[in-house]
Amino acid sequence: MAAFRISVWMAPALLAVPTIALAQQAASPPSLSFEAALLRLDRTSPGLSGEDHAVRASEALAAATRTLRRPVVTASASVIEYQKTLSVDLANAKDQAIGATSDFLQQVGGEVPSQYQAIVAQVTQRVGAALPGLFSAIPDTLQFQTRDTVFRPEISAVLPLYTGGAISAVQAGAEAAVGIARAQQAGGHDLSRVALVRAYFGQSVAAQLALSSRQTLDGFERHLADAQKLEAQGMLAHGRVLQVQVARDTAARAFDRAQSEEATAADALSRMLDQPSRIAATTPLFVNSAPLPPVQTFLDGIDQAPRAKGADAARAAAQAGVDLAKSRYRPQAFAYGSYNANRDNTVPTDPDWVAGATLRYTLLSNFDRRKTLDAAHERAAAAADAAAQARKDIAGEIVRAWNITEAARRSFLLLDSSLAAARENVRVQQLSFTEGEVASSALIDAEAALATAQTQRIAAAYEYDLGLAALLAASHRADDFTNFMRGADRHVGDQR
Repeated sequence: MAAFRISVWMAPALLAVPTIALAQQAASPPSLSFEAALLRLDRTSPGLSGEDHAVRASEALAAATRTLRRPVVTASASVIEYQKTLSVDLANAKDQAIGATSDFLQQVGGEVPSQYQAIVAQVTQRVGAALPGLFSAIPDTLQFQTRDTVFRPEISAVLPLYTGGAISAVQAGAEAAVGIARAQQAGGHDLSRVALVRAYFGQSVAAQLALSSRQTLDGFERHLADAQKLEAQGMLAHGRVLQVQVARDTAARAFDRAQSEEATAADALSRMLDQPSRIAATTPLFVNSAPLPPVQTFLDGIDQAPRAKGADAARAAAQAGVDLAKSRYRPQAFAYGSYNANRDNTVPTDPDWVAGATLRYTLLSNFDRRKTLDAAHERAAAAADAAAQARKDIAGEIVRAWNITEAARRSFLLLDSSLAAARENVRVQQLSFTEGEVASSALIDAEAALATAQTQRIAAAYEYDLGLAALLAASHRADDFTNFMRGADRHVGDQR
């Protein structure tokens, strides 16, 4: 019966256990490995998406310039209302007609028989006298006016035959723009990897530091409890208890700051990955105990680095500008044609069709072509210098990142012995303090040394991971980061 009563009393608590567990599971943030975060970044990053759009836009523009040598055919339709007035001067024609008629009449009399000449002479005299009156009916000026509305559909075509290299220059410039956009896309891709490493493992650093500060606080909580017990037994002075109390309060404040920094780091990672809730980073900080490949291995890939390729593309664009400036000194030739599709309703001066070719050469331009060419040459020289400088900068970044990464690796490995010694020192000082053999300050110093060693080890691992990401990004091998991560043999949390 008693056993029954106990089971009945425990039933609500037992029923509550699954509920509490489910609530904790629901409240815990979703776990995400670094590789999963990388995939999510590629899907959700507006910056990467924007670079993709820029590349597609430049590729479409370059494709549009490939048809510049084709003819341009246009269709047009016009409605024209016009009025035309024509004036014809008839005064001279009238005088010439009167003179010619008089001459004709005079000749007529000599061509008839003599017996009829007297009659003909009378007739011709009368006709000659009547000529001015007859011609006076004809006006000195004849005017003609017409007004009409014309519908004129027309098809025209222009074909470039020779442009002095302008078309080739425009096409080369468009292709160079594609190269620049692709270089920016690749650079954005590499930088996104570095940014993710900084945010993802930055959260791991914050979580590890929060855990370390929690452990330090727990240690001081135990030390304070032990000190208070010793004080109650009269074995420890109150001043030493206060020293432990101060150290415990300092550890509590450090833990609060670590929690705040962890929350800030988690928020930064969530925003980067467009995740509304907090994300728990599951991939630990790592270090490869083996040295990095020689620095020359990374320097050999400078020409493939996005900045180097972008600088080369900019140099190609500048050279296209030189070619375009040179084309302004050369002639241009075009073939053209036009066809009137409504011949029955046209202005009298309009042709039915037109075809021809034009050769044009600019003798004098109001825009100084020599200065334009000089400016293009200067831009090409500047682009060449920028490409050379970019390679120097990339080489410097590779060497610097390689040195930082290697130094962090060695520092991490050397901290193993320091961390083991610090843990042993805390254990020894704790036993000595409990037995009253050492002052509380020695225990506090031992705890501080352990916390420092743990923090330095975390910092060294983070510096290694971030330096490795920067090194791979500088040499355009950012995607190899996961290979280094998978091959790592040391992780923060290892007790080796």
